[in-house]
Amino acid sequence: MGSLAGQRWKPTPFCQYILKIHSRCNLACNYCYIYAMQDQSWRERPVIMSAATVRQAALRIAQSARNHRQTKVSVVLHGGEPLLAGGKFIASTAATIRGKLAPDISVKLSVQTNGVLLTRELLDVMLEHDISVGVSLDGDKASNDKHRRHAGGRGSYDTVTKGLKLLKHERYVGLFSGILAVIDVNTDPIKVLEALLAFEPPMVDFILPHGNWTRPPPDRTADSAVTPYADWLITAFDHWYAVPVQRVGIRLFEEIIHLCVGGQSRSEAVGLSPVGLIVVDTDGALEQVDTLRSVSPGASATGLNIFADDFEAALAYPAVIARQIGMAALSQVCTECAIRGICGGGYYPHRYAAGSGYRNPSVYCPDLYKLISHIRNRLAADLRHLAGQAR
Repeated sequence: MGSLAGQRWKPTPFCQYILKIHSRCNLACNYCYIYAMQDQSWRERPVIMSAATVRQAALRIAQSARNHRQTKVSVVLHGGEPLLAGGKFIASTAATIRGKLAPDISVKLSVQTNGVLLTRELLDVMLEHDISVGVSLDGDKASNDKHRRHAGGRGSYDTVTKGLKLLKHERYVGLFSGILAVIDVNTDPIKVLEALLAFEPPMVDFILPHGNWTRPPPDRTADSAVTPYADWLITAFDHWYAVPVQRVGIRLFEEIIHLCVGGQSRSEAVGLSPVGLIVVDTDGALEQVDTLRSVSPGASATGLNIFADDFEAALAYPAVIARQIGMAALSQVCTECAIRGICGGGYYPHRYAAGSGYRNPSVYCPDLYKLISHIRNRLAADLRHLAGQAR
């Protein structure tokens, strides 16, 4: 990795900080990378981030931003389920972060929640402290409640949708940042999409279930001719793309379109843009990206902590470098692929294989290839049509 890093590479400073303010959750989703997969270190973490850890994180963020002459950063309050920390804690956290970074650094604050605890009282806190709200929901009631359940087996849809309906209220609609949905290929993609669009989110973010070559995700077989995730996403894409006026963005599709026309990736799921995020756990430990917990115990760890280390140390961590050097970190299969600049090898945790690490194509390689090719072909056809009309 040292030789790769030395190839005219310069670190890209972090611009997004994920603060794990609460390490427990009030749901028991069966695909959760924190609680249902390989790394169970959450059991040893403090339940809630202390005020001292929040202050130290804010100071480190301010230090890094000033060192790199950044005028704006993003801070995401995450979990577990961050709303379990309570409105007072969220308010004090927001005030601490803004207080340590102001006045020369602008902070975009957001919270990613399962939505179960969303109330007017909590949304008033978000409104007062300018904290945008992203909610996790997997579609209609049947699709969502297959996976996103309480520990006793009761589905979460009815409770979450009450919170989503509050976010549609004129008072709070400006807080709504979007819906995150994990794909289940055994659901109807159009039904799922329409159910999500009914809540009028500004963005829908479809997520592939976390898995890798050693522990494949559901329905992803060794047969490269079988592409259930591409088939599901292509159906959703065609339905979304055919709408004359787009009122809701779909992040994965928009990123692929952006890359197809020569733009830069703004998501780690596709493309080769350097990663710009770092995770701070409840005890102050720095993690490169917490979805790596789906791979193996300790896979996300850096051994660094904000009380002893600054974010410059995390930028020098080998696995962070691997997620910043683009093409140089890809497998030979990926570097020889025609869509390598668009796919970018896929999401880093999905490349893992025991014995060879992360220098592999994504376990979703056949699906990504088919989906990207479909979107690129549709764009090309439309551009040819427009060019013909212009003559």
